[in-house]
Parts: sequence; C-alpha cells; structure tokens
Amino acid sequence: MALMRWLRRHSFCLSRRKRSLLLKLTVVALASLLFCEFLIYYLVIFWCRWPEVGTPAPGKRGPVLKAMFLADTHLLGEITGHWLDKLRREWQMERAFQTALWLLQPEVVFILGDVFDEGKWSSSKAWEEEMARFRQMFRHPGHVQLKVVAGNHDIGFHYEMSPYKVKRFEEVFSSDRLFSWKGVNFVMVNSVALEGDGCGICSEVEAELTEVSRRLNCSREQVPGSSQCAGGQQLPASAPILLQHYPLYRASDANCSGEDAAPPEQRNIPFQEKYDVLSREASQKLLWWFRPRLILSGHTHSACEVLHRGGVPEISVPSFSWRNRNNPSFIMGSFTPRDHALSKCFLPLESTVLSTYCAAAGLLVVLTFARLECLASPFLSVWPYTLCL
Repeated sequence: MALMRWLRRHSFCLSRRKRSLLLKLTVVALASLLFCEFLIYYLVIFWCRWPEVGTPAPGKRGPVLKAMFLADTHLLGEITGHWLDKLRREWQMERAFQTALWLLQPEVVFILGDVFDEGKWSSSKAWEEEMARFRQMFRHPGHVQLKVVAGNHDIGFHYEMSPYKVKRFEEVFSSDRLFSWKGVNFVMVNSVALEGDGCGICSEVEAELTEVSRRLNCSREQVPGSSQCAGGQQLPASAPILLQHYPLYRASDANCSGEDAAPPEQRNIPFQEKYDVLSREASQKLLWWFRPRLILSGHTHSACEVLHRGGVPEISVPSFSWRNRNNPSFIMGSFTPRDHALSKCFLPLESTVLSTYCAAAGLLVVLTFARLECLASPFLSVWPYTLCL
C-alpha cells in the first residue's frame, strides 16, 4: 500500500511538473512574440514627435500640414522573392506603418518610389497580386492622403521603361505632378524619365514639369495681366517641395553622416549619373524650373543631407524595409506656406528583435533543462523536492 501511495504521489508530481513546464514555455514564447511583433512598434514610435516650425509673429501662424515621407519599400515579387522573406518583411512594414498612422496621425503620406521590387518585370496577374498586398499593408483612413512617385523598380530603368508600365503605375497612383494642400505645394517628379535623350516618355514628362513650373512661377511672381499667366487655377504663392526617387546629382555619399548613412566603406564609391543619381543637366533643370525650398528623394536606401546651388537642401530618405537596413526610418515634416521643419522617426532595430528572440529561446532551453533536472546547480538541487510541497 505504501508503495502504491508513493507511486501515485510521484506520478502526480511528474504530471504537475510537466504542466508547469508547458505553461512557462508557452508564456515565454507568447510574450516574446507579442513584444517583437506588436508592442515594440508602439514602444519605439511612441517617442517620435512632430517638429515645430519657426515661431511666426503673433496672429500670423497659418495651418500646419503634417506629412510623412518614406521610400523604397520594395515589396517582393514572385521571381526573386522567397515566401518567408516576403512574409516577414511585409508584416514588419505593415505593423510599422499602421502603428505610425495610429500614433502620429499624419495628414498626408508620400512614398518616394520603388514601392515594388519587381514592378518592372511583373505580369498583369503578378501586378494585381502585388497591388492587393500593397493596399492591405498601407491601408489608411479616408482623411489621410497617400501619394506615390515612380521609382526604377516600379516602371523600370530608362531602357526598360515603357508607356504600358508607366500607364499601369499611374492608373493606380495618379499621374498628377502637383499636389497643393494648406498653402503648401509639392511637385512629384518621375525622375526615371529625366534621361534627357528626347524619348517619348521623357519629352512628355518634361513638358508636364515645365507647365507646372510656369504655374508655380506665375503664382509666386504675381504678374498682373501677363499673357503667360492668364487663366488656370491660382496656386499658393509658396516655393515648392520637390519629391522624386532619384537624388539630384552628387559625386558620392562621402559627405553624408549619421547612424543611418551609408556604411563608411561605401561612402566614397562614385555615383553613376542616370543610374545612382540624376545627371548634372537634369538636376540643374529641376533647380532652375522650380526654385524649390526643399527636395526629398530615395533610391540610395541610406540617409544623406546635401546643400545644392542656392542653399537648397536635399534629404535622401532611407529605405523603409528591414530587408535593406537594420535601422529603417521615415521623415516627419511640419509645413506652412513659408516655413518647414523635419525630424526623423527610427523604427525598431532588426538586431534588437533578433536578440530578443535569441534571449527568449535561451530562456526556454534553460527552463526545459532545469525541469528535466539536467542542470547541475546548487539552487536547483533541491528544486525537484520542493515542487510538490
């Protein structure tokens, strides 16, 4: 009888210990998943703040437009994209974007090209599938505007670009070159088409940009009775912000700095005109046509700030995808017709997420071995005898 009681008690203790172990393993696994896949985005983005524009004279402050700028999301396609990589990266970008919308409440979001990784190759069916994923990831309330400029991965490099690809892109994201809101003018440039070789698409884009330039110059110079400025909707008399995928010409990233700039070993690599950056000629045209107060671009996947002729600043926005960076980020801008201020919002580090998962995995292993009495440790030597007390 004593033996039976001992066996029953021993069996009961083992059962309790197994249930306790399973519960602890489940709690650790779920906690790590909850933190790394949901909470970390809120904890990091919560600290981002909209920048304050310069203080105007009393009673003269107008409405402030809050805009987000991100670039190079590179949604993977069916040709080169592995399904697991695709699932992981798109989940990360969706959580980051949706969290930023909820916490920061921007009025307009601009994506500066290379939305898709394989748009230049996509069949009609693949394009529709990629668009469906894009709409799911970057869904937004009706009061938030979403504007997208074309990148070389969306419609192809100049030698791959075709009217069909450009039309397919613009049917979804609009062909408008000018967007004005709260007295602020944004010019959205198809920089892939600024090759300068007189191709049909290039000529059409340049004609559209020169017309936008004429309208903006008329609104800024307020020329009464001018035949060139007669008719048409009056635009805000405000220097525009240029938005494009390719940066304006610069020799390299040698003068770029910061934690999200290109790695030091890459900064001195010369840029190739019409491939890494716009040509000198195209860059000069844009500066001359629009006399912008600010330029934002993508393409390089790294951050950089450059001052062009006349002191015009250009900000290169880093990639929004963890596939391209350990530390993705986006730009937050506060704009009035005369002033602006920018700040950067960093997203969770990929290395932090991986370290958290590794720590959780290590804890799971320790718990498992401890419960199996495989760890020789003084404090564990009495553990099995106290579990059933």
